[in-house]
Amino acid sequence: MGPHFGEESELVGFGGSGTIFFAGCNLGCIFCQNFDISHERHGSEMTIEQLAQSMIGLQNYGCCNINLVTPTHLVAPIMAAIELARKKGLKLPIVYNTGGYDSVETLELLAGMIDIYMPDMKYSDSNVAEMFSSTADYPQVNRAALKEIHRQVGDLQVENGIASRGLLVRHLVLPEGLAGSFEIIDFLAEEISQKTAINVMGQYRPCYKASSHTELNHKPTTEEIESVRRYASEKGLNVLL
Repeated sequence: MGPHFGEESELVGFGGSGTIFFAGCNLGCIFCQNFDISHERHGSEMTIEQLAQSMIGLQNYGCCNINLVTPTHLVAPIMAAIELARKKGLKLPIVYNTGGYDSVETLELLAGMIDIYMPDMKYSDSNVAEMFSSTADYPQVNRAALKEIHRQVGDLQVENGIASRGLLVRHLVLPEGLAGSFEIIDFLAEEISQKTAINVMGQYRPCYKASSHTELNHKPTTEEIESVRRYASEKGLNVLL
């Protein structure tokens, strides 16, 4: 954990995003770039009190927010830590940085505790989701989650260049159109909000077990990435740089 300057500029500011990575993940993505943390669960045990104190420490360091990475499978202790940290003086916005495979029931428990939701939208096709993340119901769960998230916090709000509240979607462009990027953008524009903030990410590279699938064993082309960004702009979305 610590200040992270590689996130979106709206989260970084001058002090960085106060990032806390949680070992494990509720997804099984075979191309995960953080597989040592998500699949192999490398990390250190912490108590709720220690986690709360870490949040206070990041605030004291000058970070702009508390960025909880892959928190879904540990929601209960994280909620307890946030409550405790706020009693101790935590004032920073809380960022829920998730793979987007979150149940509506879980998100309802978080209402009022999370300021900024940053979910992935990984796939629009169930077969692809099952093949690469072992979650055939990902598109349905993901879309229901996005609706609940937007209901809670609305569009991304930025004050003096720093995000303070709202929804920020991340979408990783996969090679050969595997992610169903255009369908995802259509959904956001038509069923969430035309003002949805989206980071169209082009940094995919074959990691972990991706080489076992020919279609995943190479980067997307520049044109594949740019075509998604252009389409998102054409649909009126807030495409982050």
